[in-house]
Amino acid sequence: MVKQSDRAPLLDWEEIPPPDPSQAAPQQQLQQPPPPPPPPPPPSREEEAPAEKSSLPAGRRTPTAGTGWSSSGSNNTTITCSPTAAGGKGSPGRPRTELSGLGWERPEPLGTDRNAPFPGLSARDQWEEKDQIVAVFVVTFDTRSGNMVEWCLPHDMNLDGVEFKSMASGSHRITNDFIYFRKGCYFGLACFANMPVESELERGARMKSVGILSPSYTLLYRYMHFLENQVRHQLQCPGQYSPLEAFYEDKKAVLPPAGNGLVTACPTWSVTTINRCMHPEMKITHPAGCMSQFIQFFGEQIMVLWKFALLRKRILIFSPPPVGVVCYRVYCCCCLANVSLPGIGISVPELRPFFYINIADITALETEMSYVACTTEKIFEEKKELYDVYIDNQNVRTHRSHLQPLLRLNASDKEKYRKLSEQRQMLLYSQEVDGDCTSNEEDLFILFFMELNNRIFQTLSEVAGSNDPTLTAEHVRAMGLDPQGDRSFLVDLLEVYGIDVTLVIDNLCCP
Repeated sequence: MVKQSDRAPLLDWEEIPPPDPSQAAPQQQLQQPPPPPPPPPPPSREEEAPAEKSSLPAGRRTPTAGTGWSSSGSNNTTITCSPTAAGGKGSPGRPRTELSGLGWERPEPLGTDRNAPFPGLSARDQWEEKDQIVAVFVVTFDTRSGNMVEWCLPHDMNLDGVEFKSMASGSHRITNDFIYFRKGCYFGLACFANMPVESELERGARMKSVGILSPSYTLLYRYMHFLENQVRHQLQCPGQYSPLEAFYEDKKAVLPPAGNGLVTACPTWSVTTINRCMHPEMKITHPAGCMSQFIQFFGEQIMVLWKFALLRKRILIFSPPPVGVVCYRVYCCCCLANVSLPGIGISVPELRPFFYINIADITALETEMSYVACTTEKIFEEKKELYDVYIDNQNVRTHRSHLQPLLRLNASDKEKYRKLSEQRQMLLYSQEVDGDCTSNEEDLFILFFMELNNRIFQTLSEVAGSNDPTLTAEHVRAMGLDPQGDRSFLVDLLEVYGIDVTLVIDNLCCP
């Protein structure tokens, strides 16, 4: 079942699993305050059931009838949001959960207008939250020609290579998938589906992808449901493009006449923009929460990935299809390196999320100094000049000899991961017992590493600006690092970020 407001087609779409008669858990009603005119007052929000109780597989949504596109709405409909996205309060009388993984407490967003259409967003953020679709396309697999763009709008859009980005290598072995990717200065999202047909010409299978391009990946999640519906529609009724045409006319971007062609990487986020402008973009289409899945999948290895991300290394993740959940891992890796201190990281390469890549991207990767990407093509493992870190399943490895020490977890790494796990369990308990919906795993995960990074760079900046720019073991411990086990990490960090301090910690242990 899909509920839609009349504010803008697809803008507020949120899917609700059918009610399960066997579950009698009451739902808490959340009321959202009406915004000031001219926008119409938003409808009431009904709290969604906890993700872990959903019968939906991770990353997939409830199918609905029709093509998933309508230009009409109703003033009397309701939309739902998860407790983490609603910004609602917990049960009356319940204490609010404070996230304090490394000494911080979750602050209230600054500049928040609770009467605005999107509570939790500043006026500037709300102004920037708008549709920016620059292309919509259909890709099909032809038994004679291979992957090909079947249809697109606008017709003069350069979509060379998008037929391989939106239909991952090896997808013929699965029934459906979704893929985030980069195409030049744009980001894309495509939904793939594979349907058996009784046709010798198609060799018993019809495969298509329906996708869109936008200047930013942070808005793409809005259209996941529409694309899933459309790819099913294209499989069942090939050649009927009118819903896609209506979608493009409604959502097409009005871009500046002259752009610089740059791709926005995972920004240096401030705490005030986390709630709406950071993690929800990727989490909304993943019922279990992509950060939660990331933590459970990698475990303590997250601390290894954190160091590589902070050092701006080229990180490549291999996985067979489906690739959608792996695109979330790319996003989560980028979030490990967030720093909110002004001036930090200006001179270092941006950690750019490439999402899914294939052999057609080899030339582009040759010039990249820092990125995180995923692929389904095993041939990349042999292209060692293209990456610094290679991840196959939970196996993280590097062929760079000077990075080998970073693969070993030290006591400090294990202690940081223990604190993260402890805070996560406390949060889950608070959500289950106290009904607290003011905090979530995404906030905890992102703020945990942001505060850790801020503490490291704050200490380094203070030492560098002091009369005695000498980094001692006490300084290193204050940063939450191991004076011996993290020595090579610190040496690389000082070099990458150009911080002028003297490291006087003796390396007493064997390398």
